[in-house]
Amino acid sequence: MRAVLAWKETFHDVFLLQVYDASDGALIQPLKGHKDIVYCVAYAKDGLWSPEQKSVNKHKVSSKITCCGWTNDGQYLALGMMNGVVSIRNKNGEEKVKIERPGGSSSPIWSIAWNPSKDEHNDILAVADWGQKLSFYQLSGKQIGKDRTLTYDPCCVSYFSRGEYIVMGGSDKQASLYTRDGVRLGTIGEQNAWVWTCRVRPDTNFVVLGCQDGTVACYQLIFSTVHGLYKDRYAYRDSMTDVIVQHLITEQKVRIKCRELVKKIAIYRNRLAIQLPEKILIYELFSDDSSDMKYHIKEKICRKFECNLLVVCSQHIILCQEKRLQCLSFTSVREKEWVMESLIRYIKVIGGPPGREGLLVGLKNGAILKIFVDNPFPITLLKLSTSVRCLDMSASRNKLAVVDEHNTLLVYDINSKELLFQEPNANSVAWNTQCEDMLCFSGNGYLNIKASNFPVHQQKMQGFMVGYNGSKIFCLHIYLMSAVEVPQSAPMYQYLERKMFKEAYQIACLGVTDSDWRDLATEALEGLDFDTAKKAFIRIRDLRYLELISSIEERKKRGENDNELFLADVYAYQGKFHEAAKLYKRTGHESRALSMYTDLRMFEYAKDFVGATDPKSSRILMTKQADWAKSSKEPRAAAEMYLSAGEHLKAIDIIGEHGWADMLIDIARKLDKAEREPLAKCALHFKRLKHHGYASETYSKMGDLKALVHLHVETRHWEEAFSLVEKHTQFKYDVFVPYAQWLAENDRFEEAQKAFHKAGRQNEAVKVLEQLTHNAVVENRFNDAGYYYWMLSMQCLDIARGDEEQRDEMLKKFERFQHLAELYHVYRSIQRYTDEPFSSHMPETLFNICRFLLNNLTKNIPAGISKVNTLYALAKQSRKLGAYKLARYSYEKLQELHIPSRFHESIELGNLIIRSKPFHDNEVRMMCYRCSTNNPLLNNQGSVCINCRQPFIYSASSYEVLPLVQFYLEEGIIDEEALSLIDLEVPHIDQRDARWQDMDNELQAMRMDDGLDDAEEDPFTAKMSFEQGGSNFVPVKVNRSVLRSMSRRDVLIKRWPGPLKWEYFRSLLPDVSITMCPTCFKMFHSEDYELLVLQHNCCPYCRRPIDEPN
Repeated sequence: MRAVLAWKETFHDVFLLQVYDASDGALIQPLKGHKDIVYCVAYAKDGLWSPEQKSVNKHKVSSKITCCGWTNDGQYLALGMMNGVVSIRNKNGEEKVKIERPGGSSSPIWSIAWNPSKDEHNDILAVADWGQKLSFYQLSGKQIGKDRTLTYDPCCVSYFSRGEYIVMGGSDKQASLYTRDGVRLGTIGEQNAWVWTCRVRPDTNFVVLGCQDGTVACYQLIFSTVHGLYKDRYAYRDSMTDVIVQHLITEQKVRIKCRELVKKIAIYRNRLAIQLPEKILIYELFSDDSSDMKYHIKEKICRKFECNLLVVCSQHIILCQEKRLQCLSFTSVREKEWVMESLIRYIKVIGGPPGREGLLVGLKNGAILKIFVDNPFPITLLKLSTSVRCLDMSASRNKLAVVDEHNTLLVYDINSKELLFQEPNANSVAWNTQCEDMLCFSGNGYLNIKASNFPVHQQKMQGFMVGYNGSKIFCLHIYLMSAVEVPQSAPMYQYLERKMFKEAYQIACLGVTDSDWRDLATEALEGLDFDTAKKAFIRIRDLRYLELISSIEERKKRGENDNELFLADVYAYQGKFHEAAKLYKRTGHESRALSMYTDLRMFEYAKDFVGATDPKSSRILMTKQADWAKSSKEPRAAAEMYLSAGEHLKAIDIIGEHGWADMLIDIARKLDKAEREPLAKCALHFKRLKHHGYASETYSKMGDLKALVHLHVETRHWEEAFSLVEKHTQFKYDVFVPYAQWLAENDRFEEAQKAFHKAGRQNEAVKVLEQLTHNAVVENRFNDAGYYYWMLSMQCLDIARGDEEQRDEMLKKFERFQHLAELYHVYRSIQRYTDEPFSSHMPETLFNICRFLLNNLTKNIPAGISKVNTLYALAKQSRKLGAYKLARYSYEKLQELHIPSRFHESIELGNLIIRSKPFHDNEVRMMCYRCSTNNPLLNNQGSVCINCRQPFIYSASSYEVLPLVQFYLEEGIIDEEALSLIDLEVPHIDQRDARWQDMDNELQAMRMDDGLDDAEEDPFTAKMSFEQGGSNFVPVKVNRSVLRSMSRRDVLIKRWPGPLKWEYFRSLLPDVSITMCPTCFKMFHSEDYELLVLQHNCCPYCRRPIDEPN
């Protein structure tokens, strides 16, 4: 900092107020002043008094006021007094804070000032008293820091407009500059009398002093830049007492507080030297990390030095004073001294081993020297005719750049001393620390970048350049250092123009854009510099070109060395297809050109390239063009092209995908039947598109009957499938099994069972029926359960007929299932009677049904059949029909069983009513038609006569006993012969004998011989004419003559399929009309049967439709 006197004026009339121009000191206007002593004046916008007020409010104080000042917001007024007290009052004059200085009345306060800075959080008051102390207080009266000791009595204090500095004057007859913390920085100007007032011109560096002798002096303060730079670290002075070290790349900053005036700064590698008024501080980085910003003090040199320039090395500091250079160790020992022949204008450390660094020195007489710290003898590098202004040496120390006093840049080869080139308008220069051949210089508001001996590239820039590292140029503008990112595009393209790819790559590494990298990579690739091209493409991550370079390198390793072929590949990748095709043709690789054009869908160019002489290539082109049409979503065109090229399969795939059935059937009809693969694809697409007719036509053309059968099955065209099976029975299993499964899936289980049966899948058929039967029983559908058991029995009969190994087992199942079928069929009527409010059966029918069921129930009662329901129904019907004994028996049996709650009341009531009835049954009888014996209504032995053991034959509707007696054929008579012997007309009665004949196994059989004692009686009449003895059942057996005597209308035959035998029944009452179902062989009264068939349109037992043939 230095002060320059701007103007000075002295006047002697103390009662005049003079107004001067602050810029040059010219008197503008004299005004009349006060005749009394005015110690201080302070202005506020809304303070204690305003011109509008007629009277002035006065406030009494304890002592004479010597100075005053308003806070920045005008809300508080500070008063300095003769008794050493500072009074802070609000704008109404009320005292809020009272500050008493230690000296009291012996330390009157002659100057106070509020800090005008807007950055401070609190209002800060500077107080200077004649106890020669400077102190700082907050608005609350709290002191900030300690008192600063002065060497004079202060008479005035004034802040710079932003509060960064303080100006003070007093009895030392001079004005001094201080930091805002009270650290003295230097003298502004010395006077001949006490300085009683000082003021800073707002927003400038001008200071005006007023002295006791009437002198008014104006000074301009000039603050010089104190800084140092080494590569990417920049150190500069801030607030005169601090040093800020800035990392220009990472933008990190660290502040070092010195609390004294910083005079010089030097930085080198990990060292930082700061010169203060009485010492030099040497700082060192904590670590060798390039981004580390933590410094600590390494050494202190407690001596006062006067120097123009300061340089620091690893182990030394260099002081420059005009012509003299002194080298001092960190312990303040002077080790070397060099005296130059002229003034030193520029000095710079250019690196070297620790303790042996080199210095580059430029002199006013044009001499340029190189000095090593450990060598007392300087080395002269060059001798110019003009003074040196700026110097720098290239990274390899082979070139030297000099800026002379005429602003001319001169670049020399150090070894040959040859001037390489020169450029005008330069004020500073720096070599790129990472590239040997690049430098930059600034001047006239421009930044100039020069590579090798190419033309200079210019761009606008404020300030001047001080360093060049990679792609960053460090520029100092006024007090601000900034790192400017400069693309190195211009010099890179200069190298590219000369095909200097490796040098261009080095420049690009300093920092260029992605497009510049791509241009470098492309140029290097076209120049066949694959190494440079590869590195450049890696930078921009272009995998496509990297694959190309890798493939070329592999080919070169295999011995290929045709550069024109390599260049053709490069052109093809770059989109220069015609140039690539020419090169391919020139090198004899026409196929590559053809592949290139077809891959790019340039089929017209490909046809022109091939010509019309090669049909094979033309066909390949057509196929590829079709591929392209397919991928470019033009499927119809693609299909037509495939057909033209003979690629039927591909055409069919496209047509099938898009569902063009008409186009597809045309192709199928044109194809030969021997072309099975395309025909099969056509059929598959027809199936997918649900064109059953076209698919059937295609399979028929192929002669693929199995596929045709599967088509009918998959599409559920069962009629076509059945007609095909009629002609080709080998496909029976392929049709009926899926048909049965489909029926089962659609809840048509009965039909499914029949289909399984037709397919020969007896096990599946049985499983379906068993499941159906189980479901019917669980759901109380006893009519269905009876029907399914009947079907199961017939299924078992079929299995027994076809499988001898299972015959016995299946016949047993047949008998059991027949029995269960009849039980469930009968129980359905009882269940409806007990569960539903109305019944369609007559009481006699229900009575018969209940007796039949109870007579046929064994100990193991089938699932779902309730003995309670049966006895309950029997009891009620017996009571209605007068069978009181049976009703009483039923009620007694019910008492032994668990009765549902819904029947309790009814059964108890019925039990009471039946006690009032007789103990016998009224005319309710059941007679055996063989022996005419009256049988009890319930029989523990089952449905047989208690006398002759002849089984009763029941009507399957009313369950009355039918007038039928079963007879058997003698051995040796087969069914067909017996059928032929029975006359169709009423037979003529012959005289024949009838007698009993002893049989084997202690059985008796009634034998009807040729001679009868009574011509009026037939064998059955003879049988009923006497009682049969014994407890075993003796069946009726007939011979041929008896068969001849029978009438066809009196005989009913159950024609069971094998291995069962036919069963023969003789009606004893020919007038009673009996009808037998030809399917289930159940017998009915004809009238009942006709009525039931009319109601249900089928047999009520086996559900055989009436229109089904016998």
